[in-house]
Amino acid sequence: MTVRVYHAELAEAQAHPRLAALMGRGRAAGPFDRADWLALLARECLAPARPLLAVAEDDEAILALPLLASPGGLSACSNWYSFWARPLTDAPHRAEALLVPLLRSLADHGALDFAPLPLSEAGWMARALGQAGWICGVEPAHGNRFVALNGQDFAGWWKTRPGTLRATVKRKGAKGLVYCRIATRFDAADWAAYEAIYAASWKPTEASPAFLRAFAEAESEAGAYRLGLATMGGMPVAAQFWTVEGGTAFIHKLAHREDAREASPGTLLSAELFRHVIDVDRVTAVDFGTGDDRYKADWMDDLRQRWRIRAYWPGAARHWSGLARLLVQRARGRSRLAPWHGAD
Repeated sequence: MTVRVYHAELAEAQAHPRLAALMGRGRAAGPFDRADWLALLARECLAPARPLLAVAEDDEAILALPLLASPGGLSACSNWYSFWARPLTDAPHRAEALLVPLLRSLADHGALDFAPLPLSEAGWMARALGQAGWICGVEPAHGNRFVALNGQDFAGWWKTRPGTLRATVKRKGAKGLVYCRIATRFDAADWAAYEAIYAASWKPTEASPAFLRAFAEAESEAGAYRLGLATMGGMPVAAQFWTVEGGTAFIHKLAHREDAREASPGTLLSAELFRHVIDVDRVTAVDFGTGDDRYKADWMDDLRQRWRIRAYWPGAARHWSGLARLLVQRARGRSRLAPWHGAD
C-alpha cells in the first residue's frame, strides 16, 4: 500500500476530515495534541519559527508530526506550556512504518530537536529515524508527576497522602481563614485576580499571558476550564488553573502570594481542586505537568520520564558540529543512538 507524504499548515488540519478527527477535541488525549492548541501556541509564543505539519497517510491510517521550522532545523511544536509533544496517529501499530518515509522527506532541514516525548512515541521516532537514514540520540528531558486513581474517590485517595500534608490541610482549614472556590466558566475578574496573585508570587514573570488567557477562554467555552481561587478576608491570595479532558485533569498554573504563605492557601486550594476533579468531574488521572518539583511528590506518587530526541542528517554539512557533539555524548554514555528500544 502506497504511503502519501506531504507537508501542510496547521490551519489546514481543521479542513482535512482525517486530520480534524485525529487532532480535534474528543479524539485527543489532552490539549497538547490538538490542532487549536498547536496553532495558538505557534501564533502567540513560537514566532518567528514556522509551524509545519508533516503528514503520512494511506487508505487505512494517518500520522501527523507537528513541527517548527527555523534556520537551525526542525523542533517540536512545543514550549514550557506543553506537557508533551509527539507524533499523532490513528494506527499506533503502524506508527514506525508511517514515520520512516515522513522523516526521510524532512532530510533537507538537516537537524531535529524534539521534546518532550512520552516513552512509546520516543521509541517510535528513534527507530524510524534510524531506518530513514538519520543519526539520532535519545536522552532524558524531564520528569512528569501524575496520579492514576484506579477507581478511588477523593476520600480513598486522600488517605494515601502523607500524614504531614493531611495534618496541614486539617489544621489550617479548621482556622477558617481561607475560603476556596472553583470556577468552571471564564470570568474576566477572576482571571485578573489570578494574574495579580501570579505577579505577587515567587513565580517568574509570565512569558505569554495572551496565550494563556486565550487558551483559558477556549477551554471555558468547551466546558474544560477549572480555576481555583482562595481568598482571605475577601482578598485573593492563591490561584490555580486546571483543565479537564479525556478523563484527565491537567494542572497548568498555580501560585500564591508570598505574604499569605503562613495560612497555606495554596495547599488548601489544591485539596479542594483535587476533591472537585475526582468526585465531581470523575477523572481517572491527574497530570502535574513538566518537572519533578519536590512538593509534587506529596500529591502524586507516580513519576514517568519524558524524552528528548536530537537527530542529524549525515549529508547536512552545516550540522556536522552538532552531529559530532552527539557522538561524543554517546561515547560518554549521555545519549543513546537508534535503534532505541524504549527502555525507561
